[in-house]
Amino acid sequence: MSDLFDVDGAPAPQIPATPDTTLALPPNGFTRLNLAPELIAAVEDLGFSQPTAVQEQAIPAALPTGEDGTAAFIDLMVSSQTGSGKTAAFLLPVLHTLIGLQREAEERERAERQREVEAAAARGEAAPKRKARRNPTDPRNFKPAVPGALILSPTRELAQQVAHDAIDLVKHARGLRIANVIGGMPYQMQIARLQNANLVVATPGRLLDLQRSGQIKLEEVRFLVVDEADRMLDLGFADDLAEINRLTSQRHQTMMFSATFAPRIQQLAARVMREPKRIQVDTPQEKHANIKQVLFWADHPQHKRALLDHWLREPSINQAIVFASTQIECDALAEDLQQAGFAAVALHGALSQGLRNRRLMALRNGQVQILVATDVAARGIDVPTITHVFNFGLPMKSEDYTHRIGRTGRAGRDGLAVTFAEYRDRFKIFDIEAFTKQPFTAEVVPGLEPQQRTPQRPSFGGPRGAGGPSRGRPGNGPRRSHGGNGGGNFGGGGYGRKAGFGDFGGDRRDGFGGGDRGREASPWQKPAQGFTRPAKPGNGGKVFVPRDAKKKP
Repeated sequence: MSDLFDVDGAPAPQIPATPDTTLALPPNGFTRLNLAPELIAAVEDLGFSQPTAVQEQAIPAALPTGEDGTAAFIDLMVSSQTGSGKTAAFLLPVLHTLIGLQREAEERERAERQREVEAAAARGEAAPKRKARRNPTDPRNFKPAVPGALILSPTRELAQQVAHDAIDLVKHARGLRIANVIGGMPYQMQIARLQNANLVVATPGRLLDLQRSGQIKLEEVRFLVVDEADRMLDLGFADDLAEINRLTSQRHQTMMFSATFAPRIQQLAARVMREPKRIQVDTPQEKHANIKQVLFWADHPQHKRALLDHWLREPSINQAIVFASTQIECDALAEDLQQAGFAAVALHGALSQGLRNRRLMALRNGQVQILVATDVAARGIDVPTITHVFNFGLPMKSEDYTHRIGRTGRAGRDGLAVTFAEYRDRFKIFDIEAFTKQPFTAEVVPGLEPQQRTPQRPSFGGPRGAGGPSRGRPGNGPRRSHGGNGGGNFGGGGYGRKAGFGDFGGDRRDGFGGGDRGREASPWQKPAQGFTRPAKPGNGGKVFVPRDAKKKP
Protein backbone atom coordinates (compact mmCIF):
# COMPACT_ATOMS: atom_id res chain seq x y z
CA MET A 1 0.00 0.00 0.00
CA SER A 2 1.32 3.40 -0.91
CA ASP A 3 0.73 6.85 0.42
CA LEU A 4 -2.95 5.94 -0.03
CA PHE A 5 -3.70 5.78 3.68
CA ASP A 6 -1.68 6.56 6.80
CA VAL A 7 -1.31 4.66 10.02
CA ASP A 8 -4.37 6.47 11.36
CA GLY A 9 -6.37 4.40 8.93
CA ALA A 10 -5.26 1.11 10.45
CA PRO A 11 -7.59 -1.87 10.08
CA ALA A 12 -10.55 -1.87 12.42
CA PRO A 13 -9.98 -4.02 15.51
CA GLN A 14 -11.65 -7.40 15.45
CA ILE A 15 -14.04 -7.64 18.41
CA PRO A 16 -14.62 -11.25 19.37
CA ALA A 17 -18.16 -12.51 19.68
CA THR A 18 -19.39 -14.02 22.94
CA PRO A 19 -21.88 -16.85 23.26
CA ASP A 20 -24.58 -14.49 24.57
CA THR A 21 -24.15 -11.46 22.32
CA THR A 22 -22.31 -10.29 19.21
CA LEU A 23 -20.73 -6.85 19.37
CA ALA A 24 -20.81 -4.76 16.19
CA LEU A 25 -17.61 -3.44 14.68
CA PRO A 26 -17.02 0.30 14.83
CA PRO A 27 -18.59 2.11 11.85
CA ASN A 28 -16.35 2.93 8.93
CA GLY A 29 -15.34 6.57 9.18
CA PHE A 30 -15.31 6.98 5.39
CA THR A 31 -19.10 6.62 5.27
CA ARG A 32 -19.56 10.09 6.78
CA LEU A 33 -17.65 11.59 3.84
CA ASN A 34 -20.62 10.79 1.55
CA LEU A 35 -18.57 8.73 -0.87
CA ALA A 36 -20.03 6.29 -3.38
CA PRO A 37 -20.82 2.84 -1.94
CA GLU A 38 -18.42 1.23 -4.43
CA LEU A 39 -15.54 3.25 -2.96
CA ILE A 40 -16.52 2.51 0.64
CA ALA A 41 -16.51 -1.20 -0.18
CA ALA A 42 -13.06 -0.94 -1.76
CA VAL A 43 -11.67 0.96 1.24
CA GLU A 44 -13.00 -1.73 3.56
CA ASP A 45 -11.45 -4.43 1.38
CA LEU A 46 -8.10 -2.66 1.77
CA GLY A 47 -8.51 -2.87 5.55
CA PHE A 48 -8.93 0.82 6.44
CA SER A 49 -11.64 2.25 8.61
CA GLN A 50 -10.80 5.85 9.51
CA PRO A 51 -9.73 8.73 7.24
CA THR A 52 -6.56 10.66 8.01
CA ALA A 53 -6.48 14.37 8.79
CA VAL A 54 -5.80 15.43 5.21
CA GLN A 55 -8.55 13.14 3.94
CA GLU A 56 -11.02 14.52 6.48
CA GLN A 57 -10.44 18.04 5.18
CA ALA A 58 -9.73 17.58 1.48
CA ILE A 59 -12.37 15.02 0.46
CA PRO A 60 -15.50 16.98 1.53
CA ALA A 61 -14.04 20.16 0.01
CA ALA A 62 -13.33 18.41 -3.29
CA LEU A 63 -16.77 16.84 -3.69
CA PRO A 64 -19.35 18.68 -5.81
CA THR A 65 -21.70 21.10 -4.09
CA GLY A 66 -24.62 23.15 -5.31
CA GLU A 67 -28.35 23.62 -5.04
CA ASP A 68 -31.19 22.58 -7.32
CA GLY A 69 -29.19 19.66 -8.64
CA THR A 70 -26.41 21.79 -10.08
CA ALA A 71 -22.87 20.67 -9.36
CA ALA A 72 -20.29 23.27 -8.31
CA PHE A 73 -16.63 22.56 -7.70
CA ILE A 74 -13.92 24.54 -5.98
CA ASP A 75 -10.18 24.44 -6.64
CA LEU A 76 -7.94 23.16 -3.86
CA MET A 77 -4.33 23.74 -2.81
CA VAL A 78 -3.29 21.11 -0.29
CA SER A 79 -0.04 20.90 1.64
CA SER A 80 0.66 17.69 3.50
CA GLN A 81 3.79 15.73 4.27
CA THR A 82 4.80 12.34 2.93
CA GLY A 83 2.86 9.43 4.39
CA SER A 84 -0.18 11.47 5.42
CA GLY A 85 -2.60 9.73 3.04
CA LYS A 86 -2.81 12.47 0.43
CA THR A 87 -3.09 10.02 -2.50
CA ALA A 88 -6.50 8.88 -1.33
CA ALA A 89 -7.36 12.51 -0.50
CA PHE A 90 -7.51 13.31 -4.21
CA LEU A 91 -8.29 9.88 -5.68
CA LEU A 92 -11.47 9.28 -3.69
CA PRO A 93 -13.30 12.53 -4.62
CA VAL A 94 -12.23 12.29 -8.28
CA LEU A 95 -13.36 8.68 -8.53
CA HIS A 96 -16.60 9.51 -6.69
CA THR A 97 -17.43 12.17 -9.26
CA LEU A 98 -16.49 9.90 -12.18
CA ILE A 99 -18.74 7.16 -10.81
CA GLY A 100 -21.59 9.66 -10.61
CA LEU A 101 -21.00 10.83 -14.19
CA GLN A 102 -20.85 7.24 -15.40
CA ARG A 103 -24.12 6.45 -13.63
CA GLU A 104 -25.79 9.45 -15.27
CA ALA A 105 -24.50 8.40 -18.70
CA GLU A 106 -25.87 4.88 -18.20
CA GLU A 107 -29.26 6.27 -17.17
CA ARG A 108 -29.37 8.46 -20.29
CA GLU A 109 -28.45 5.45 -22.42
CA ARG A 110 -31.19 3.36 -20.84
CA ALA A 111 -33.71 6.16 -21.32
CA GLU A 112 -32.74 6.53 -24.97
CA ARG A 113 -33.02 2.78 -25.46
CA GLN A 114 -36.46 2.79 -23.86
CA ARG A 115 -37.62 5.55 -26.19
CA GLU A 116 -36.36 3.59 -29.22
CA VAL A 117 -38.22 0.47 -28.07
CA GLU A 118 -41.46 2.39 -27.45
CA ALA A 119 -41.22 4.14 -30.80
CA ALA A 120 -40.70 0.82 -32.59
CA ALA A 121 -43.66 -0.72 -30.76
CA ALA A 122 -45.85 2.23 -31.77
CA ARG A 123 -44.95 1.56 -35.41
CA GLY A 124 -45.61 -2.14 -34.97
CA GLU A 125 -41.97 -3.00 -35.52
CA ALA A 126 -39.59 -5.17 -33.56
CA ALA A 127 -37.27 -3.46 -31.11
CA PRO A 128 -34.03 -2.39 -32.80
CA LYS A 129 -31.02 -4.52 -32.07
CA ARG A 130 -28.18 -3.15 -30.02
CA LYS A 131 -25.01 -2.30 -31.91
CA ALA A 132 -22.31 -4.89 -31.47
CA ARG A 133 -19.50 -3.67 -29.26
CA ARG A 134 -16.10 -3.53 -30.88
CA ASN A 135 -13.12 -5.12 -29.21
CA PRO A 136 -11.20 -2.13 -27.78
CA THR A 137 -7.96 -4.15 -27.60
CA ASP A 138 -7.92 -4.74 -31.37
CA PRO A 139 -5.53 -2.17 -32.92
CA ARG A 140 -7.95 -1.79 -35.83
CA ASN A 141 -10.50 -0.35 -33.42
CA PHE A 142 -8.16 2.04 -31.62
CA LYS A 143 -9.47 5.55 -31.29
CA PRO A 144 -8.25 8.62 -29.38
CA ALA A 145 -8.85 8.46 -25.64
CA VAL A 146 -11.11 11.16 -24.17
CA PRO A 147 -10.61 10.95 -20.37
CA GLY A 148 -12.74 12.87 -17.91
CA ALA A 149 -10.02 13.20 -15.27
CA LEU A 150 -6.26 13.63 -15.39
CA ILE A 151 -3.66 13.20 -12.65
CA LEU A 152 -0.13 14.49 -13.28
CA SER A 153 2.84 13.02 -11.41
CA PRO A 154 6.46 14.17 -11.62
CA THR A 155 8.10 10.73 -11.78
CA ARG A 156 7.31 7.44 -13.45
CA GLU A 157 7.39 5.51 -10.18
CA LEU A 158 4.94 7.86 -8.52
CA ALA A 159 2.59 7.77 -11.52
CA GLN A 160 2.62 3.97 -11.49
CA GLN A 161 1.93 3.88 -7.77
CA VAL A 162 -0.99 6.32 -8.02
CA ALA A 163 -2.48 4.34 -10.93
CA HIS A 164 -2.14 1.12 -8.94
CA ASP A 165 -3.93 2.71 -5.99
CA ALA A 166 -6.72 3.99 -8.25
CA ILE A 167 -7.23 0.49 -9.69
CA ASP A 168 -7.55 -0.88 -6.14
CA LEU A 169 -10.23 1.70 -5.36
CA VAL A 170 -12.41 1.03 -8.44
CA LYS A 171 -12.53 -2.75 -8.11
CA HIS A 172 -16.28 -2.50 -7.34
CA ALA A 173 -17.02 0.24 -9.90
CA ARG A 174 -18.02 -1.64 -13.04
CA GLY A 175 -16.80 -0.13 -16.29
CA LEU A 176 -14.53 2.57 -14.83
CA ARG A 177 -11.15 2.34 -16.55
CA ILE A 178 -7.79 3.63 -15.30
CA ALA A 179 -4.82 4.19 -17.63
CA ASN A 180 -1.18 4.89 -16.80
CA VAL A 181 0.91 6.94 -19.24
CA ILE A 182 4.64 7.24 -18.55
CA GLY A 183 7.84 7.52 -20.53
CA GLY A 184 10.07 4.54 -21.23
CA MET A 185 7.20 2.20 -22.12
CA PRO A 186 6.16 1.02 -25.63
CA TYR A 187 3.74 3.40 -27.34
CA GLN A 188 1.44 0.66 -28.67
CA MET A 189 1.02 -0.82 -25.21
CA GLN A 190 0.06 2.55 -23.76
CA ILE A 191 -2.26 3.36 -26.66
CA ALA A 192 -4.06 0.06 -26.04
CA ARG A 193 -4.43 0.84 -22.34
CA LEU A 194 -5.77 4.30 -23.11
CA GLN A 195 -8.83 2.93 -24.88
CA ASN A 196 -12.04 4.07 -23.12
CA ALA A 197 -10.05 5.34 -20.13
CA ASN A 198 -12.01 7.50 -17.69
CA LEU A 199 -9.00 8.48 -15.56
CA VAL A 200 -5.45 8.90 -16.84
CA VAL A 201 -2.44 9.07 -14.51
CA ALA A 202 0.52 10.44 -16.43
CA THR A 203 3.88 12.11 -16.44
CA PRO A 204 3.72 15.38 -18.44
CA GLY A 205 6.26 14.52 -21.15
CA ARG A 206 4.71 11.27 -22.43
CA LEU A 207 1.19 12.69 -22.06
CA LEU A 208 1.98 15.58 -24.41
CA ASP A 209 3.71 13.20 -26.83
CA LEU A 210 0.53 11.15 -27.12
CA GLN A 211 -1.62 14.27 -27.36
CA ARG A 212 0.44 15.69 -30.23
CA SER A 213 0.21 12.38 -32.08
CA GLY A 214 -3.58 12.40 -31.71
CA GLN A 215 -3.83 9.39 -29.38
CA ILE A 216 -5.46 11.31 -26.53
CA LYS A 217 -7.70 14.36 -26.44
CA LEU A 218 -7.64 16.55 -23.37
CA GLU A 219 -10.50 18.90 -24.25
CA GLU A 220 -12.98 16.79 -22.27
CA VAL A 221 -10.90 16.66 -19.09
CA ARG A 222 -13.06 18.04 -16.29
CA PHE A 223 -10.83 17.29 -13.30
CA LEU A 224 -7.10 17.97 -13.13
CA VAL A 225 -4.85 16.96 -10.22
CA VAL A 226 -1.22 18.11 -10.03
CA ASP A 227 0.52 15.83 -7.54
CA GLU A 228 3.88 16.86 -6.01
CA ALA A 229 3.72 20.28 -7.68
CA ASP A 230 7.00 21.35 -6.08
CA ARG A 231 8.79 18.37 -7.62
CA MET A 232 7.19 19.17 -10.98
CA LEU A 233 8.88 22.54 -10.99
CA ASP A 234 12.18 21.06 -9.77
CA LEU A 235 12.22 18.71 -12.76
CA GLY A 236 11.57 21.50 -15.25
CA PHE A 237 7.95 20.73 -16.14
CA ALA A 238 6.78 24.37 -15.93
CA ASP A 239 6.32 24.70 -19.71
CA ASP A 240 4.57 21.32 -19.95
CA LEU A 241 2.19 22.32 -17.15
CA ALA A 242 1.39 25.54 -18.99
CA GLU A 243 0.58 23.58 -22.15
CA ILE A 244 -1.61 21.08 -20.28
CA ASN A 245 -3.35 23.97 -18.55
CA ARG A 246 -4.21 25.43 -21.97
CA LEU A 247 -5.41 22.10 -23.37
CA THR A 248 -7.69 21.46 -20.36
CA SER A 249 -9.08 25.00 -20.11
CA GLN A 250 -12.69 23.70 -19.94
CA ARG A 251 -12.15 21.73 -16.73
CA HIS A 252 -14.41 22.17 -13.70
CA GLN A 253 -11.88 21.60 -10.93
CA THR A 254 -8.14 21.75 -10.30
CA MET A 255 -6.42 20.27 -7.27
CA MET A 256 -2.77 20.85 -6.49
CA PHE A 257 -0.84 18.92 -3.86
CA SER A 258 2.56 20.12 -2.71
CA ALA A 259 4.89 19.79 0.26
CA THR A 260 4.80 23.55 0.87
CA PHE A 261 3.06 26.73 -0.23
CA ALA A 262 6.32 28.25 -1.41
CA PRO A 263 6.11 31.44 -3.51
CA ARG A 264 6.76 29.59 -6.77
CA ILE A 265 3.91 27.18 -5.98
CA GLN A 266 1.61 30.12 -5.29
CA GLN A 267 2.62 31.66 -8.60
CA LEU A 268 1.83 28.41 -10.38
CA ALA A 269 -1.54 28.22 -8.64
CA ALA A 270 -2.35 31.77 -9.67
CA ARG A 271 -1.88 30.76 -13.31
CA VAL A 272 -3.86 27.52 -13.34
CA MET A 273 -6.45 27.85 -10.54
CA ARG A 274 -9.45 30.01 -9.70
CA GLU A 275 -9.45 31.34 -6.13
CA PRO A 276 -8.32 28.02 -4.64
CA LYS A 277 -9.11 26.99 -1.11
CA ARG A 278 -5.97 26.25 0.90
CA ILE A 279 -5.68 23.24 3.17
CA GLN A 280 -2.51 22.82 5.19
CA VAL A 281 -2.68 19.83 7.46
CA ASP A 282 0.95 19.59 8.44
CA THR A 283 4.27 20.75 7.15
CA PRO A 284 7.49 19.02 6.07
CA GLN A 285 9.08 20.37 9.23
CA GLU A 286 6.87 18.22 11.43
CA LYS A 287 8.72 15.28 12.85
CA HIS A 288 8.15 11.74 11.66
CA ALA A 289 7.24 10.42 15.08
CA ASN A 290 8.00 6.78 14.30
CA ILE A 291 11.28 7.39 12.45
CA LYS A 292 14.50 7.77 14.42
CA GLN A 293 17.02 10.04 12.71
CA VAL A 294 20.76 9.83 13.45
CA LEU A 295 23.90 11.35 11.97
CA PHE A 296 27.44 9.99 11.64
CA TRP A 297 30.34 12.28 10.75
CA ALA A 298 32.99 10.77 8.51
CA ASP A 299 36.54 11.91 7.76
CA HIS A 300 36.58 10.90 4.07
CA PRO A 301 34.65 8.74 1.54
CA GLN A 302 36.39 5.55 2.64
CA HIS A 303 35.40 6.24 6.24
CA LYS A 304 31.84 6.81 5.14
CA ARG A 305 31.87 3.57 3.19
CA ALA A 306 33.10 1.69 6.25
CA LEU A 307 30.28 3.16 8.34
CA LEU A 308 27.72 2.08 5.75
CA ASP A 309 29.14 -1.45 5.61
CA HIS A 310 28.93 -1.65 9.41
CA TRP A 311 25.29 -0.58 9.39
CA LEU A 312 24.21 -2.84 6.54
CA ARG A 313 25.30 -5.84 8.60
CA GLU A 314 22.85 -4.83 11.33
CA PRO A 315 20.58 -7.87 11.99
CA SER A 316 17.51 -5.67 12.46
CA ILE A 317 17.50 -4.63 8.78
CA ASN A 318 14.72 -6.21 6.78
CA GLN A 319 15.03 -4.12 3.64
CA ALA A 320 16.77 -0.78 3.12
CA ILE A 321 17.21 2.06 0.65
CA VAL A 322 20.65 3.64 0.29
CA PHE A 323 20.44 7.05 -1.36
CA ALA A 324 23.30 8.25 -3.53
CA SER A 325 23.84 11.72 -4.96
CA THR A 326 24.60 10.79 -8.57
CA GLN A 327 23.90 8.00 -11.02
CA ILE A 328 27.61 7.13 -11.21
CA GLU A 329 27.86 6.89 -7.43
CA CYS A 330 24.67 4.84 -7.40
CA ASP A 331 25.97 2.24 -9.86
CA ALA A 332 29.40 2.04 -8.23
CA LEU A 333 27.97 1.63 -4.74
CA ALA A 334 25.51 -1.04 -5.83
CA GLU A 335 28.30 -2.98 -7.49
CA ASP A 336 30.46 -2.71 -4.36
CA LEU A 337 27.63 -4.01 -2.20
CA GLN A 338 27.02 -6.91 -4.57
CA GLN A 339 30.73 -7.80 -4.36
CA ALA A 340 30.43 -7.66 -0.57
CA GLY A 341 27.67 -10.26 -0.66
CA PHE A 342 24.58 -8.07 -0.33
CA ALA A 343 21.45 -8.56 -2.46
CA ALA A 344 21.61 -5.03 -3.86
CA VAL A 345 20.52 -3.33 -7.09
CA ALA A 346 20.73 0.22 -8.41
CA LEU A 347 17.78 2.40 -9.41
CA HIS A 348 18.13 5.72 -11.22
CA GLY A 349 16.81 7.67 -14.16
CA ALA A 350 19.31 6.41 -16.74
CA LEU A 351 17.91 2.87 -16.56
CA SER A 352 15.18 1.73 -18.93
CA GLN A 353 11.68 1.82 -17.53
CA GLY A 354 11.32 -1.92 -17.92
CA LEU A 355 14.43 -2.53 -15.84
CA ARG A 356 13.31 -0.03 -13.22
CA ASN A 357 9.95 -1.80 -12.97
CA ARG A 358 11.57 -5.22 -12.62
CA ARG A 359 13.90 -4.02 -9.87
CA LEU A 360 11.08 -2.38 -7.95
CA MET A 361 9.02 -5.55 -8.26
CA ALA A 362 11.98 -7.58 -6.96
CA LEU A 363 12.20 -5.21 -4.00
CA ARG A 364 8.49 -5.60 -3.24
CA ASN A 365 8.74 -9.37 -3.57
CA GLY A 366 11.65 -9.52 -1.12
CA GLN A 367 14.19 -10.69 -3.70
CA VAL A 368 16.25 -7.54 -3.17
CA GLN A 369 17.33 -6.47 0.30
CA ILE A 370 19.10 -3.19 -0.50
CA LEU A 371 18.01 -0.69 -3.13
CA VAL A 372 20.69 1.88 -4.02
CA ALA A 373 18.88 4.83 -5.55
CA THR A 374 19.07 8.45 -6.54
CA ASP A 375 16.26 10.84 -5.66
CA VAL A 376 14.17 9.32 -8.43
CA ALA A 377 13.12 6.83 -5.74
CA ALA A 378 12.44 9.39 -3.02
CA ARG A 379 8.79 9.70 -3.99
CA GLY A 380 6.38 7.04 -5.15
CA ILE A 381 7.98 3.96 -3.57
CA ASP A 382 5.98 2.28 -0.85
CA VAL A 383 7.33 -0.96 0.55
CA PRO A 384 6.21 -1.47 4.17
CA THR A 385 9.12 -3.83 4.90
CA ILE A 386 11.75 -1.08 4.39
CA THR A 387 13.13 -0.67 7.90
CA HIS A 388 16.13 1.58 7.20
CA VAL A 389 16.98 4.51 4.96
CA PHE A 390 20.63 5.52 4.55
CA ASN A 391 21.67 8.89 3.18
CA PHE A 392 25.08 7.96 1.78
CA GLY A 393 25.00 10.97 -0.53
CA LEU A 394 23.13 14.03 0.69
CA PRO A 395 20.19 15.42 -1.31
CA MET A 396 20.62 18.56 -3.38
CA LYS A 397 17.60 20.18 -1.74
CA SER A 398 16.76 20.06 1.96
CA GLU A 399 13.10 19.24 1.35
CA ASP A 400 14.09 16.06 -0.51
CA TYR A 401 15.48 14.76 2.77
CA THR A 402 11.98 14.48 4.22
CA HIS A 403 10.79 12.53 1.18
CA ARG A 404 13.76 10.19 1.42
CA ILE A 405 13.25 9.25 5.04
CA GLY A 406 9.51 8.90 4.43
CA ARG A 407 10.26 5.66 2.56
CA THR A 408 10.64 3.91 5.93
CA GLY A 409 8.31 3.77 8.90
CA ARG A 410 5.33 2.89 6.68
CA ALA A 411 2.02 1.36 7.76
CA GLY A 412 2.60 2.10 11.43
CA ARG A 413 6.00 0.46 11.64
CA ASP A 414 9.06 2.06 13.18
CA GLY A 415 11.87 3.18 10.92
CA LEU A 416 15.45 4.39 11.16
CA ALA A 417 17.04 7.08 8.96
CA VAL A 418 20.85 7.16 9.06
CA THR A 419 22.78 10.03 7.47
CA PHE A 420 26.51 10.02 6.72
CA ALA A 421 28.30 13.33 6.20
CA GLU A 422 31.81 14.62 5.80
CA TYR A 423 33.06 17.95 7.09
CA ARG A 424 32.60 19.46 3.64
CA ASP A 425 28.89 18.54 3.86
CA ARG A 426 28.33 20.55 7.02
CA PHE A 427 26.39 23.34 5.35
CA LYS A 428 23.99 20.87 3.74
CA ILE A 429 23.47 19.28 7.14
CA PHE A 430 22.82 22.68 8.69
CA ASP A 431 20.31 23.43 5.93
CA ILE A 432 18.44 20.18 6.55
CA GLU A 433 18.33 20.88 10.28
CA ALA A 434 17.05 24.40 9.63
CA PHE A 435 14.43 23.18 7.16
CA THR A 436 13.13 20.39 9.38
CA LYS A 437 13.63 22.43 12.56
CA GLN A 438 15.08 19.27 14.09
CA PRO A 439 18.76 18.98 15.07
CA PHE A 440 20.40 15.70 14.20
CA THR A 441 21.56 13.35 16.93
CA ALA A 442 25.23 12.76 16.11
CA GLU A 443 26.49 9.30 17.10
CA VAL A 444 29.69 7.31 16.65
CA VAL A 445 30.46 3.67 15.96
CA PRO A 446 33.09 2.26 18.33
CA GLY A 447 36.29 1.80 16.38
CA LEU A 448 35.11 4.07 13.57
CA GLU A 449 35.15 7.40 15.36
CA PRO A 450 35.94 10.47 13.23
CA GLN A 451 39.35 12.01 13.76
CA GLN A 452 38.47 15.45 12.42
CA ARG A 453 36.77 18.08 14.54
CA THR A 454 33.01 18.00 14.61
CA PRO A 455 31.37 20.95 12.81
CA GLN A 456 29.66 23.43 15.09
CA ARG A 457 25.99 23.85 14.47
CA PRO A 458 24.80 27.45 13.87
CA SER A 459 21.78 28.89 15.62
CA PHE A 460 18.90 28.50 13.23
CA GLY A 461 16.62 31.36 12.34
CA GLY A 462 14.31 29.36 10.12
CA PRO A 463 14.29 27.34 6.91
CA ARG A 464 15.62 28.47 3.58
CA GLY A 465 13.98 31.61 2.33
CA ALA A 466 12.55 32.42 5.75
CA GLY A 467 15.45 33.79 7.68
CA GLY A 468 17.56 30.66 7.82
CA PRO A 469 21.31 30.31 8.24
CA SER A 470 23.47 31.85 5.60
CA ARG A 471 27.03 31.09 4.80
CA GLY A 472 28.71 34.43 4.73
CA ARG A 473 32.22 35.16 5.85
CA PRO A 474 33.39 38.60 6.87
CA GLY A 475 35.47 40.23 4.19
CA ASN A 476 33.88 38.73 1.08
CA GLY A 477 30.15 38.91 1.64
CA PRO A 478 27.92 35.84 2.17
CA ARG A 479 29.49 33.22 -0.08
CA ARG A 480 26.41 31.09 -0.33
CA SER A 481 23.28 31.94 1.48
CA HIS A 482 20.14 29.90 1.97
CA GLY A 483 18.37 32.23 4.37
CA GLY A 484 16.00 35.12 4.05
CA ASN A 485 17.09 38.56 5.19
CA GLY A 486 18.98 37.48 8.28
CA GLY A 487 18.25 34.91 10.90
CA GLY A 488 21.40 32.79 10.96
CA ASN A 489 24.57 33.52 12.85
CA PHE A 490 26.51 33.86 9.58
CA GLY A 491 24.56 36.80 8.18
CA GLY A 492 21.46 37.08 6.06
CA GLY A 493 20.20 36.94 2.55
CA GLY A 494 19.36 34.29 -0.02
CA TYR A 495 20.96 33.60 -3.35
CA GLY A 496 21.30 37.18 -4.46
CA ARG A 497 18.61 38.39 -2.11
CA LYS A 498 20.12 41.55 -0.60
CA ALA A 499 23.34 39.62 -0.31
CA GLY A 500 26.00 38.02 -2.42
CA PHE A 501 29.51 38.54 -3.69
CA GLY A 502 29.93 42.26 -3.28
CA ASP A 503 28.69 43.71 -6.54
CA PHE A 504 26.65 40.64 -7.52
CA GLY A 505 23.82 41.15 -5.06
CA GLY A 506 20.32 42.06 -5.98
CA ASP A 507 16.79 41.85 -4.85
CA ARG A 508 15.21 39.43 -7.24
CA ARG A 509 11.87 38.15 -6.01
CA ASP A 510 12.61 34.47 -6.40
CA GLY A 511 15.77 34.74 -4.29
CA PHE A 512 18.12 33.27 -6.87
CA GLY A 513 20.24 36.19 -7.92
CA GLY A 514 19.41 38.95 -10.33
CA GLY A 515 18.87 42.60 -9.61
CA ASP A 516 21.37 45.31 -10.48
CA ARG A 517 25.05 44.72 -9.90
CA GLY A 518 26.12 46.14 -6.60
CA ARG A 519 22.64 47.23 -5.57
CA GLU A 520 21.86 46.19 -2.00
CA ALA A 521 24.89 43.94 -1.95
CA SER A 522 26.84 42.49 0.96
CA PRO A 523 26.89 44.56 4.15
CA TRP A 524 30.61 43.79 4.37
CA GLN A 525 31.39 45.24 0.95
CA LYS A 526 33.96 48.03 1.14
CA PRO A 527 32.69 51.49 0.18
CA ALA A 528 33.71 52.78 -3.23
CA GLN A 529 36.89 54.76 -3.13
CA GLY A 530 39.72 55.78 -5.42
CA PHE A 531 42.80 53.64 -5.90
CA THR A 532 46.10 54.04 -7.67
CA ARG A 533 46.93 51.67 -10.47
CA PRO A 534 50.61 50.69 -10.58
CA ALA A 535 52.58 52.68 -13.11
CA LYS A 536 52.82 51.12 -16.54
CA PRO A 537 54.19 52.50 -19.77
CA GLY A 538 51.61 54.90 -21.06
CA ASN A 539 49.51 55.57 -17.99
CA GLY A 540 51.97 57.29 -15.66
CA GLY A 541 50.36 55.90 -12.54
CA LYS A 542 47.08 57.75 -12.96
CA VAL A 543 44.59 57.86 -10.12
CA PHE A 544 41.22 56.31 -10.99
CA VAL A 545 38.01 57.08 -9.11
CA PRO A 546 34.50 55.70 -9.58
CA ARG A 547 32.33 57.37 -12.18
CA ASP A 548 29.90 58.70 -9.57
CA ALA A 549 32.73 60.45 -7.75
CA LYS A 550 33.57 62.47 -10.88
CA LYS A 551 30.16 64.08 -11.06
CA LYS A 552 30.02 67.68 -10.00
CA PRO A 553 27.69 68.49 -7.13
